[in-house]
Amino acid sequence: MDPVVSLFALLQRLIQYPPPVGDALDEETRWRMEARAKYLEWEMLRLEQEVEQLSQKKMPHLQLLAVAVLLALVLVLWIIGWKSSPRREQNEEENHGANEEEVGNVAGNEDDSDGNDVVNGAALAENNNDSDVENVVQEEDNDIDDRVGQDIMERIQWPAQDLQRGCGWVTDLMDNYTFYFAHVLSYSFYPVLHRAIGVGSAFEGWSPREQDVVYRVLVPMTPPRGHSFHLELDSARQRHVRNFRVRVQLECTCTGQQLGENMLCFLHHPEEELRSNQEPSLLDTLCTDSYLDVQKTARWFRQLVKTMWPAFPQSHNWHLTLLPSARSCQFKVTNGEESFRIETLFGVRRGDSAVFVSSQPREAYTLSTIWRESYAVAEAEFFKYIARQAPPDSLHLKCLQFFSCLVRGLSFTTYTMKTIVMHLLIAMPASSWRRGHLRERLTDIRDSLHICLQQKFLEHFIVGNRAFTQDINLPPDVKVGRTSNLFRHLAQRPAAHAQAMRDFRLLHKRFKRIALGEDN
Repeated sequence: MDPVVSLFALLQRLIQYPPPVGDALDEETRWRMEARAKYLEWEMLRLEQEVEQLSQKKMPHLQLLAVAVLLALVLVLWIIGWKSSPRREQNEEENHGANEEEVGNVAGNEDDSDGNDVVNGAALAENNNDSDVENVVQEEDNDIDDRVGQDIMERIQWPAQDLQRGCGWVTDLMDNYTFYFAHVLSYSFYPVLHRAIGVGSAFEGWSPREQDVVYRVLVPMTPPRGHSFHLELDSARQRHVRNFRVRVQLECTCTGQQLGENMLCFLHHPEEELRSNQEPSLLDTLCTDSYLDVQKTARWFRQLVKTMWPAFPQSHNWHLTLLPSARSCQFKVTNGEESFRIETLFGVRRGDSAVFVSSQPREAYTLSTIWRESYAVAEAEFFKYIARQAPPDSLHLKCLQFFSCLVRGLSFTTYTMKTIVMHLLIAMPASSWRRGHLRERLTDIRDSLHICLQQKFLEHFIVGNRAFTQDINLPPDVKVGRTSNLFRHLAQRPAAHAQAMRDFRLLHKRFKRIALGEDN
């Protein structure tokens, strides 16, 4: 093990958690101290991960030092052995006679060995019995924890929904649209639309909605021929949110024969010839002041969805209803028995990463040329990563779904609970989310929310998170960027913080009644 990590582990063993609170203290005090202990444990796990990452960077120097120390130790031992060899030969000659006398005592020792074997066998059997008892006790404890988890699962009324089937149906529908997009738009100068990516709670497997689940997808866009996209950070807006503009620039196609013989160069052909023989450029259709317009893009996509629907096989048995939306395309598909509500967002990928600038707004009013930085695809990839690491019976999605339902009617958003659970997923081993640990994990989520509310600080999960998995590609400025505080509004508005603390007390009562089976 790395020396730095070993030192850190030693310090961790020396940390003493707060002692148990006596009955003389009220429940609120005991609860706060337990929450503080959970917070220290959570911070210790996070710091340990940072130390491991730091040690990996220093590993070559430490390995070189360890090899040097080892060689020096071998040299010292060899010198000591060389000097002691003549003395050892002299001792062997002196002890030769004594060894001959010891040979005569072997027979007597063999007689005693039978009795020793009996004693050793009895001791070994006793040790085996102790080990068996410990194993039985451990199995009984696991059974008790598993029964407690089963009782909690039975007390919770889970939403009756088949998310996997719904996601499959929506994916097939959007794949049909992608195929027709490629055919209809192949010779146009509108954005190139790629295969939709499932994002959000439904595709992550934890949607809290009982009915009318929203299946959210993001459609990546790339520039058409003769155009290029350039992302510009909008620094004039609030600095705690990252907004971008997508500047559209015309590119010379005079020498680009692979783009098509009949295409005219937007830069070097006369405007009159372009208007007469070629469709307008993207700058003339979906842009405002050379920037891609979100609302124009949404209206254009909405018209595509409506126009192409009759050509789909689903149109024979399903009915399409377009829903109002300014920055996305929302529609519902029903057949009298089932319905699927779909929200389509549009995004431009940042390089080859899992981060996009998307059409989804953050504030109540957002300019039509503003595209917010979105981590929805990276978060969906994170849940897939956790699914590959977690055991088949992991209940981390059930924990998230439970708290998403528990915060209904309160001032906490489902994204708040999602962020807390993602932090815990990366701080704890995947094996600790099984049914036998269900009560502990639910308590950890509740206590983490309480601590974040007290501190008025909830760290963003993606931006600046050094512990985030390296398997998911992020832009460099997102990896090392300054993290944002999702509870920033609580720090700025005392009234909002007071309301959040009142809502948490209500959540705590619900939690005790449902998860712990305690009467308020």
